[in-house]
Amino acid sequence: MKHKRVVMIISIAGLAALIAILTLTTPTDTGPLGVLLFFTTLYISVFGISSLIMQAFYKLAFKRDNFRNKDYLYAAVFSFGPIMLLMARSFGAISIWTVALIIFFIFLAEFLVAKRI
Repeated sequence: MKHKRVVMIISIAGLAALIAILTLTTPTDTGPLGVLLFFTTLYISVFGISSLIMQAFYKLAFKRDNFRNKDYLYAAVFSFGPIMLLMARSFGAISIWTVALIIFFIFLAEFLVAKRI
């Protein structure tokens, strides 16, 4: 229960920082550290949203109220997918093969988390 609060507080703080970055700066003004901060806060926000969705899914599908530490690892791996899609889009290299490779990478990483821990 305590982990859930910490994840949500950090996610809300990341979302607030992301909104501040998007409204107060331009990409040319921020530089490399600003871009790194953008992707980091975006990842933190997506991680909070994906963990919230996974908690609701586990509650509905498996009738399980507790959210294990392994489930946070699943959410962390899953939330990297939209970041990879955004990075591929920023390079202009988005195609069906790119999306397929990103889905394969996420599936492979989720499989490794399931087998490793």
